[in-house]
Amino acid sequence: MLAIIQDKVRSEAAKLADKEDATLWRWFSELYDEGRIRWCRSAHGWLVSVDHKHLATEPDFDTAIRVSRARYYSGKLRRAEARR
Repeated sequence: MLAIIQDKVRSEAAKLADKEDATLWRWFSELYDEGRIRWCRSAHGWLVSVDHKHLATEPDFDTAIRVSRARYYSGKLRRAEARR
């Protein structure tokens, strides 16, 4: 019984991770198509900018994109709250 529960938990976690990855890379693709995202490799890791604003420097590309997306949206939320 425990094995069945563990398999279900793993399956649900995998589905959630797939959904999150799809959302992340859809965001990346939209920005790329619009020419709004830039990245380059430096001695410090991958640098990522959106709309000419530096958002992340991370050792690997995947992490840099994920951090950039999180910071991009957290910045939007802060600006929206400041207007109220």
